[in-house]
Amino acid sequence: MSVKERKERERADRERLIVATARELAEQQGWDAVTTRRLAERIEYSQPVLYSHFRGKREIIGAVALEGATEMAAALRTATSATDGPRERVAALARAYLDFAERNPAVYDAMFRLDGGLAFAQEDTPEPLKDAFAALLESLAEVAGDGVHPGLFTEVFWAAVHGLATLTRAGRLLPEDAESRVELLVDRLAVV
Repeated sequence: MSVKERKERERADRERLIVATARELAEQQGWDAVTTRRLAERIEYSQPVLYSHFRGKREIIGAVALEGATEMAAALRTATSATDGPRERVAALARAYLDFAERNPAVYDAMFRLDGGLAFAQEDTPEPLKDAFAALLESLAEVAGDGVHPGLFTEVFWAAVHGLATLTRAGRLLPEDAESRVELLVDRLAVV
């Protein structure tokens, strides 16, 4: 391995460490606790080293969001691949989405609540975000209904499950009704 390759590998390792540490700190104490000073202390590098990877917290949030989008897409695909029939796929999709949001609140915030400097629904949208949307679309296109654009239907479904995730997390919805909400969403939105 050349010196250049080794340095590139070490740089990539440091970047992964920064992102993993930011995620861990955010999940434990919230995003307000994630500062470049704290991250530098935790990873045992100086702040200038941290800034050589990310210009600041916004870029770190963006990196966490991209990682989260990749993980969410995989979770959605795994959940829907184990089902038979369109209705079951949509229900599994909704459950997997809500489960991901519940298990990864700080990552979910980085993806959808905080400014990570990422473009959504634009030409320059990063590939992991496009793929997460595609993971939703794959199961929803077949149930959108006649004359309904599958992408638009997917946006409405996404908005609904995002709202459920956000309101549940904020304590605005009773947790014991979570499954009833999923069933209602599937029954009313999915044309099967």
